Order: sequence, then C-alpha cells, then structure tokens
Amino acid sequence: MQWSTGAKEGFPKPEEKKASDKQGSLQPAFSMEEQPPREQLSRDVPSSIGTGDRELFGYIGIEAVLDQMRIKTMKTGFEFNIMVVGQSGLGKSTMVNTLFKSKVSRKATCPGYEERIPKTVHLLSVTHVVEEKGVKMKLTVTDTPGFGDQINNQNCWEPIIEYINDQYERYLREEILIKRKRKIPDTRVHACVYFVPPTGHWLRPLDLEFMRRLSKITNVVPVIAKADTLTLEERAEFRQRIQKDLKAHGIHVYPQVDFDDDPDDRLLNDKIREKIPFAVVGADKEHQVNGKKVLGRKTNSHCKALRSRTVENPAHCEFPLLRDLLIRSHLQDLKDITHNVHYEQYRVRRLNGSNLPSKGNECLALSSVNGEPESHL
Repeated sequence: MQWSTGAKEGFPKPEEKKASDKQGSLQPAFSMEEQPPREQLSRDVPSSIGTGDRELFGYIGIEAVLDQMRIKTMKTGFEFNIMVVGQSGLGKSTMVNTLFKSKVSRKATCPGYEERIPKTVHLLSVTHVVEEKGVKMKLTVTDTPGFGDQINNQNCWEPIIEYINDQYERYLREEILIKRKRKIPDTRVHACVYFVPPTGHWLRPLDLEFMRRLSKITNVVPVIAKADTLTLEERAEFRQRIQKDLKAHGIHVYPQVDFDDDPDDRLLNDKIREKIPFAVVGADKEHQVNGKKVLGRKTNSHCKALRSRTVENPAHCEFPLLRDLLIRSHLQDLKDITHNVHYEQYRVRRLNGSNLPSKGNECLALSSVNGEPESHL
C-alpha cells in the first residue's frame, strides 16, 4: 500500500479508500448498514468452539500490525553487520561493493589506498547508511587483511574470534546495565562470508580449521571466490569436494539444519545447502552488453567474458543466490540466529562464570570465559 506523504501516517490516500475497504485492510468486513442479521451470523459460525483456533465474526484489524512494524522500521532503520574473510586477491572488497551496488568496502572509501599485506591479521570496519525506497540500513563491513597471507598461518583466526566475542561482550555489558538504553547499539557480526580460493582440489587445513571454529560463534557462509577461473565441470566437482569435507569434519555452515523449525523453511534451506558454497564473481563496474548496462568485467577471452560479465545472471554466476541469501530472503534470519543462538550461548557462558554485584549504575563485573580475571571492563 502506498502512503500519502502529506497525510498522517497510517491513513490511506482518499482515492485508495474504496479499494482498501474492499480488501479489508483498514475497515471492517461489514459496515453498520451492511452488517448481516445476528441470526445469519449465528448460523454461519458455531456458537461454541472447542480448543482449536477461534473463528472471527468479522474483521478485527490484527493484520494491520504488519503495516505498523513496517512504518516503524522505515523510521528507525535497522543494522546489519557483515564480515569478509579470505586471503588477499580473492575479490572480497569487490564482492561487497557488488552486493550493495555502492562503494561500501574499505578500499573504496579510502582514495589512493595501496594494498600492503600486513604481518599479522588486522580487522578494519567501515560503516555506511544505505537507503533504498525509504528504508535505511546501517551497514558495517569488517575486512580482515593479512588473513592467510603468511608462510606460517598458525592461529591466524584468533584475532577474528576475539573481535566477534568482543562485540558480544559490548552488547552484554549494555544489556545488563541497571539503566540501559532503549535501543542497544548492535555491532555483533551477523554473517561471516568466507572466501575459498578456487584451487579446484580440496579445502586446505586452514579453511577447515577456520570454519570449524567460527561456525560455533557466528553464521559462516562459504563462497568459491573468482569462480570464472574454473570451468562449469571443475566448479561442480570442487563444490562436491567441499561439501564432503564439511560433512566429514562436522562443520555446520549457514543455513544450519538444526535451526530449521518450519517445514517450508526446511525445503527452501535444503535447496540452498545443495548450492553451498556459492561460486561467485564480483564486479563493481558497468559494461555495455547487447545495448544494456550490466555489472561485469572485461576479459581477453570471448568465452570467459560472456560468462563473467553478467554477474546477475544465475546461468553465468551464483552471485544472485548469495545476494538473495544475505539480503533478500535470510537477512532477518541471520540476525535472529545471531541473537537467539550465538549471542545467547556466549551470554550463558559469561553469566555462569560471572561476578554479579553492581554499584549504582555501573556495569556488572564479569569474569572472563576461561576463568581468568579481567583487568578492566
């Protein structure tokens, strides 16, 4: 339903009133003049109903809560935090720009930026407000330069795990305040997109160890980076090998089977799991193809150009599947699982080993998860 910009919120345009009445979106099913006799209603609806759902005598307006929620969300906006992990040169920044069709990556926001491989893993976050059709989203993109780029990559996942837990800690400390904010700032990582190098063989020990550890504390979505370097046959075989590796090592990536409560969701997620990891190609530049502007890249090979230019085409690339999963179909589910599962598990561990006396409005003192005392809040 379109809302009038000059009228009060919650009321339709005058010309839409009749159509709205017919659809039953704002008015009862019967007006006072059109209401049928009570005898007719009593014949249509049983007077005594058992333990099942009760039938209604007329329109109440319960469905209007969806419009109320939509209006409130458009006013306040919402937050979405995504992390991209993978070694340098796999197109992480380009992929993020392609996802949101804007320059939101760390490199894109720093003119004259020169990529230098750090000696250790650094985590850098960039926050933007993205608006589409009146809906505002506070988007935070966290990059992990230096991951997997060293000769010795032992424990290179520890700074990432520490960062994710720090965001849980910040949220927990705000939540347990005696006088807390009406809306707690949410910096928790809702999705971690892990870029697998397109080797065409098996997952590396680093890939397996990272996803095994990270899948326990956040939603991990693996993708095959720069998939245009593989043929369609190589891509399909590589995906099957990755799926076998994940299953053999007990790694549960998003969407997790254990959280499929609804049968319809289970059917949809089963189809998604068959395609995991998505074979993606990122491109943040437009090119002219058959008279139309499309996102893509130009290559020397005509065959490769045809496949990699139209990143929006599922026949050429699985980027649309990744975009639908992260934004169009499962964004709220990613946030719900982060809050109700991953954060809740962290919260239980912290409070079970915590020191709970508080002074005034100060944050409750919490001991660390491993039992070692913290030197500061």
